[in-house]
Amino acid sequence: MGQDGPGLTSALVYRNTAPAKVRIGIEMADKTVSLRGLKCPLPALRTKKLLSGMASGDRLTIECTDPLSAIDIPNLLRQTGDALEDKQQDGELLTFRIQKK
Repeated sequence: MGQDGPGLTSALVYRNTAPAKVRIGIEMADKTVSLRGLKCPLPALRTKKLLSGMASGDRLTIECTDPLSAIDIPNLLRQTGDALEDKQQDGELLTFRIQKK
């Protein structure tokens, strides 16, 4: 975990999963964020914050281990109008692929 400032630590791990794609001169980003180990409601709140900073068409992949995320993140996307493209579970790991609308 890295230091974000005095007394603040970050549990987020960012990595680009693919080079940016270009459609009609607009760059779209694919971003993967690990929210493993965070408990409800933090995965949904962090996902909401990440989506708010993204452009339409960008894709976000969320990795988390909290079982309540299987309910919370789809409910969040119904509220925001963003699209859940894929949801997978591999043991404890839940992976959500989201497209920003």
